[in-house]
Amino acid sequence: AEGRYSLGTGIRFDEWDELPHGFASLSANMELDDSAAESTGNCTSSKWVPQGDYIASNTDECTATLMYAVNLKQSGTVNFEYYYPDSSIIFEFFVQNDQCQPNADDSRWMKTTEKGWEFHSVELNRGNNVLYWRTTAFSVWSRVSKPVLVRNIAITGVAYTSECFPCKPGTYASKKGSSFCKLCPANSYSNKGETSCHQCDPDKYSEKGSSSCNVRPACTDKDYFYTHTACDANGETQLMYKWAKPKICSEDLEGAVKLPASGVKTSCPPCNPGFFKTSNSTCQPCPYGSYSNGSDCTHCPAGTEPAVGFEYKWWNTLPTNMETTVLSGINFEYKGMTGWEVAGDHIYTAAGASDNDFMILTLVVPGFRPPQSVMADTENKEVARITFVFETLCSVNCELYFMVGVNSRTNTPVETWKGSKGKQSYTYIIEENTTTSFTWAFQRTTFHEASRKYTNDVAKIYSINVTNVMNGVASYCRPCALEASDVGSSCTSCPAGYYIERDSGTCHSCPPNTILKAHQPYGVQACVPCGPGTKNNKIHSLCYNDCIFSRNTPTRTFNYNFSALANTVTLAGGPSFTSKGLKYFHHFTLSLCGNQGRKMSVCTDNVTDLRIPEGESGFSKSITAYVCQAVIIPPEVTGYKAGVSSQPVSLADRLIGVTTDMTLDGITSPAELFHPESLGIPDVIFFYRSNDVTQSCSSGRSTTIRVRCSPQKTVPGSLSLPGTCSD
Repeated sequence: AEGRYSLGTGIRFDEWDELPHGFASLSANMELDDSAAESTGNCTSSKWVPQGDYIASNTDECTATLMYAVNLKQSGTVNFEYYYPDSSIIFEFFVQNDQCQPNADDSRWMKTTEKGWEFHSVELNRGNNVLYWRTTAFSVWSRVSKPVLVRNIAITGVAYTSECFPCKPGTYASKKGSSFCKLCPANSYSNKGETSCHQCDPDKYSEKGSSSCNVRPACTDKDYFYTHTACDANGETQLMYKWAKPKICSEDLEGAVKLPASGVKTSCPPCNPGFFKTSNSTCQPCPYGSYSNGSDCTHCPAGTEPAVGFEYKWWNTLPTNMETTVLSGINFEYKGMTGWEVAGDHIYTAAGASDNDFMILTLVVPGFRPPQSVMADTENKEVARITFVFETLCSVNCELYFMVGVNSRTNTPVETWKGSKGKQSYTYIIEENTTTSFTWAFQRTTFHEASRKYTNDVAKIYSINVTNVMNGVASYCRPCALEASDVGSSCTSCPAGYYIERDSGTCHSCPPNTILKAHQPYGVQACVPCGPGTKNNKIHSLCYNDCIFSRNTPTRTFNYNFSALANTVTLAGGPSFTSKGLKYFHHFTLSLCGNQGRKMSVCTDNVTDLRIPEGESGFSKSITAYVCQAVIIPPEVTGYKAGVSSQPVSLADRLIGVTTDMTLDGITSPAELFHPESLGIPDVIFFYRSNDVTQSCSSGRSTTIRVRCSPQKTVPGSLSLPGTCSD
């Protein structure tokens, strides 16, 4: 009948104000050894939590299971929608039948969702079926994982005959024979079992799918925002104010504010570097081989080539390779709204529908075109870099996320800023030459309520600069090597390890024991001396130690041979425990010398691989370095054969030098970290730096490795961490 729906032989669970009848929510510590369970923290509160329209998983290292047992009269299906944005959580869905055998047909490991909610369906056999949704987070540092959300669980085959159910409040069914109920549109409502929705009174409003209407509040200055119009034919722009959508406030109530009048017209700012202004005041890219500062295009002089990239610092219209949207912080649906607005010399977060919305800005770069001197160097990870200047102005606990996506894979959070941050610059080094997306997401507050109190809390981006972009534009030209031909001279590339002489455009090899600055290979000053105890590799791209070191003193000469350390060695710190009692180790992989300076140490994040059936290859994030660290959760804890390796970090990307001195290039290896050597043979110290930049390590990390010789020892050498810092 109208106002009711039927799944035929099925049932649906779409209301999650409380755990529906028949569901069980269980939690357990991952430790498999029961005797250890007493001492390993309390997981009893780590469960799936009903939150109205959906149910949310735990976000800690406990294992939370949502279960539902059902007896099917005939074979059927279970389907549900899920939102799974964070790969640091393992999310499994599986079914056990009468014999407690899991269904072998379907992979139990769920894939992370790329664009909001996704749909999952599994066939069920007749008889008893137990459905399991299970989550465990492998995030043992301070960042809290984002929960998995599940909604609209439907199971068919439950009964011999079909049964009708009334539509829930906020939905309706206008026709007989409906298999689902439609949501009421905004500014309308319905009660249980309705055939249509009722319009709200003019002084009231409602969200989509509402069971009642709310009184419209008086409009305040938090209900509008400003933007700049695109340049008109006269080259002028105008500051305009707009009501935030959806407009729920009333201008007619006492004390309500009106929308401010538009500003006076002013001259448009210049185009961004690499673009020129057309006759109708739009900005177009300069053709390849030319450059501009935002006004007219100028051909690159002979002996130079354009340094292609994108530099955005004027914001009159959103660049064509950028887009903006809003992700609801309540139901995690994408809204057809603009999240960021252009404002002349910056772009900023507009007013969302609610303070917990994610205001999203994305820049897509098709690929990169680094200089030939960079391409020849397989050890040089830097293909390009992105630098942006931003600030956040917040009165509550706002967060700005910066994420990078490679080949449309899941966006990986790179950095997060919490609370107000003064105007500052951030640089990220791009290491893969492929289609890359950069995403900024700003959330004013995580409060789970629909309100608009903190519109004045904003994130602003003043400039974005990406280097070496394929099909990019240029704001300047750089010298190039010249190649003579019948029609004159043209740009070519120097061999690896050769610099360009600016005046003549000729190529010259770097002197011995120097390396070439590959992104700026101009003049002999581009050849940088290697540090002590090191020499250059064949293509002058890095300095390395060939496992031999000598030290002369007034009385004797010490000769060291480290060739046994050319291969990788591993070392684990002592066990650590999270607040919930999960045991983990910091695991280090080292490769010191030889191999022409190639980085041999690999640390991986295999949390992703655990979801992939045996025999299939998956994408696991790995880091290659001289020294790297990962967090290991051993197999006896996880129950997974290989254990879990996660959060790989590079501790050493560049060898600065090898010396017996305690300090080199501002890095110190304090003697008191280890027992003093007793044989009068000086310790040899390897000094490294890494490229990893974080808020706490703004200049990257530095690492020292102290090598000590004991000629009397016949046993193999040993590795140890400082006694005062076992991690």
